[in-house]
Amino acid sequence: MPSVFIKTYGCQMNERDSEQVARQLVERGYELAKSEQDADVILLNTCSVRDQAEQKAISKMQNLQALRKNKPELVLGIMGCMAQSRGESLLNKLPDVDLIVGTQQFHRVADYVDGLSTQVQKDRETIVDTKEEEGSQNTIRDHVLKPKQVTAFVSIMQGCNMHCTFCIVPYTRGTERSRPVSEIVAEVRGLVANGIKEVTLLGQIVNLYGRHEFEKVDGKSPFVQLLTALNAIDGLERLRFTSPHPIGFRQDLIQAFGELDKLCEHVHLPLQSGSDPILKRMHRGYTAEKYRKLVRDLRDSCPEIALTTDIIVGFPGETEEDYHRTRALVKEVEFDNAFIFRYSPRTNTPAALMEDQLSEDEKMARNQDLLLVLDEIALRKTKALLGQHVEILVEGPSKTNAARLSGRTRTNKVVVFDGDARHQGQLMPVKIVESTGFTLYGDPVIYG
Repeated sequence: MPSVFIKTYGCQMNERDSEQVARQLVERGYELAKSEQDADVILLNTCSVRDQAEQKAISKMQNLQALRKNKPELVLGIMGCMAQSRGESLLNKLPDVDLIVGTQQFHRVADYVDGLSTQVQKDRETIVDTKEEEGSQNTIRDHVLKPKQVTAFVSIMQGCNMHCTFCIVPYTRGTERSRPVSEIVAEVRGLVANGIKEVTLLGQIVNLYGRHEFEKVDGKSPFVQLLTALNAIDGLERLRFTSPHPIGFRQDLIQAFGELDKLCEHVHLPLQSGSDPILKRMHRGYTAEKYRKLVRDLRDSCPEIALTTDIIVGFPGETEEDYHRTRALVKEVEFDNAFIFRYSPRTNTPAALMEDQLSEDEKMARNQDLLLVLDEIALRKTKALLGQHVEILVEGPSKTNAARLSGRTRTNKVVVFDGDARHQGQLMPVKIVESTGFTLYGDPVIYG
């Protein structure tokens, strides 16, 4: 039986796309290989958000080509965002690649792999498919569930119309396209029937779901209609979504955090910059004050809500004053966590052509400084949880110590504890006894 190994770079959306490809190949009789060395087919699902991610994938595939010496019929493929943006030009660096498939053709990968696997390697012609396809958002709907798996990603839309000047996503994922509510509800019902207790809804700008396809109902946006429908599913315990955009938070969505009991008290709310001139250059569509107001409104609706964010330092033209506005806003909001990125020019994006590009040294200095600010806030906030009882959903063994279990609070904080395998999949209370900043350690609470 042939085997396939899929390595995924980048975001949860990429993970979800890889899962769909894996499901289709398993249905064709392929086994999922545990390593590249064991595989007859190796597929890299790539990311283009930052240059570093692209270079990692290219370097990886260059190394994988050496496996052909001992396995000449090995099929090598590149999928996803880098495949979409670079297309056939990837063959200049990776001449041994057999398959290049873009972001709207994941559902065709199994057919392509089947065809390539029946051909002798020297007779193969590389397949390149980066075409746009209407309805491609509806093809990411199947899952490969592991034993005792309790959380799952659900893709509800593809594409983005925002065109932030630093971002390549609109060019790699296309325009916004959303799935019908009924199909998403049916998918989640199926997951719950198979033991899933928490789902995370995925989209490039997830809270703008359905704005072009569906109407408001009783003042509720299509996204809030979807959240409400999912909240009513028996057996579903928790509901999350990522990644939203600040401009997509209307009053109905803000209120949903105080009204929908399964909607977890956590929002990943990308800031990118705390400086109005930089936000304008980024084409973000809001000001620092509008962002502050949104934070206040969310906390008014749900006082226990946890906020995480994305921030770019070193954007073209960012002065010391601009950076310190960002730094001050981070301290003011007191994010629970943040992903801080050094600006990386992306081909064909407006920001790559802007003047006043900053040096790597300047970017690195601001990156390190902001990380120190974030670490101090995170440590202080998690230490405030010492002695408190929190509910976690036990997901499985800890990533750093397989002898212990880990789960997440509703506010998306990781808690590690000593427990038994029977606890996996359970919602259970734990007492927080230790904190190392971003990780909490707890003891199960036993009620008499």
